[in-house]
Amino acid sequence: MHILDLMTDIRFQDLLDIVFLTVVAYYLYLWFQGTKAFKALVGLMALGIAFTFARTWGLFLTTWMFQILWQVFIILLIILFQPEIRQVLEKVNPFHRFGPSNGDEGGKWGKHLAEACFVMARRRIGALVIIERGDRVQELVTGGISVQGDPGTELLLCIFNKESPLHDGAVVIRSRQITTVACYLPLSTTEGLPQEWGTRHRAALGLAERCDAWVLVVSEERGVVSLARGKKVLPISNQEELSRLLHEVAAPLHPKETIWWKRIRSVAVHRWRLKLGTFLAVGLVWLLLAGQQDFEASFQVPVELVNTPQQLAVEELSNPMIKVTARGLRKDSSTINPKDVHIRLDLSRAVLGKRKYRISRDQVSLPNDRVDIVRIDPAELDLIFRPAPTS
Repeated sequence: MHILDLMTDIRFQDLLDIVFLTVVAYYLYLWFQGTKAFKALVGLMALGIAFTFARTWGLFLTTWMFQILWQVFIILLIILFQPEIRQVLEKVNPFHRFGPSNGDEGGKWGKHLAEACFVMARRRIGALVIIERGDRVQELVTGGISVQGDPGTELLLCIFNKESPLHDGAVVIRSRQITTVACYLPLSTTEGLPQEWGTRHRAALGLAERCDAWVLVVSEERGVVSLARGKKVLPISNQEELSRLLHEVAAPLHPKETIWWKRIRSVAVHRWRLKLGTFLAVGLVWLLLAGQQDFEASFQVPVELVNTPQQLAVEELSNPMIKVTARGLRKDSSTINPKDVHIRLDLSRAVLGKRKYRISRDQVSLPNDRVDIVRIDPAELDLIFRPAPTS
């Protein structure tokens, strides 16, 4: 079946199917982008496309090999990427919203980090701290060593101590936890930056220009704390001000709008290119696979009475229309034109009076033999015959 035929035959259920899978694919991309699991998913998708083409073109040996190895690939992915899979399952868990509240965890976290930054500033210890928000930063930074811990004063002092092998680079904080240390950031190419800025400030601005992450900078030479967000670097005068700003990290990225149409517009506009690309990709996959779907189609078909004896006439036809339901692959059953379906009832053996005729599958004519008739409703017709009028 041509893709154009499928597009003209899309039902509401099909649109709901495409939209749901678009949402799933979009959030999977956001959660996995920049991770090793994302690269594995891309490779798995490529293998799936290769398997589909191999089966379509009748490559027996290739198809057989993929069928044998497919289960092994899935098991290997589950073993290798347990942390990423667990994070995704935790995010889609509908009951985590009803769990115990974290209370003032966001405020304590901000106070601890602010205290650590100003302690390092007083001791002239240079530091670079990335606070990840909505955008993943892995694809924008290089290097890095995985570490898990709370961003408190003791741990940060150990990391950024000049004698530490991890002090050269930045720390990544995700979900209020240190996840990576010794990362290297892209430098800002903006001209006219202040002369007193060193490499740390240019690196902080370079990352903040490319994503929505916040980057804290502790100057080793001047002993001051700055915050880079967007295309600006803000000086932080005291610990309380930084603590108050960090508390915003726990707040939603997009404030709740009071007008419903503004909320809808915000959802539609935010990352619209990625959302549109995901929708088109899912739609294309749907068009390629929908033709192989098992599908039922129903038609209202008029009954054609043939071979009526000349001496008889049909007095009454109680059910002139028959509902025929056919099942087959969607590419065959969904595009059947009801005008091409015929039911011919042979009346050559009719006699006077009321007669009951059964409609069988053999009496239904379809435009192709690749679909099966599963239901005929009603399955019987009551006809009354009387003598034909003489001229």
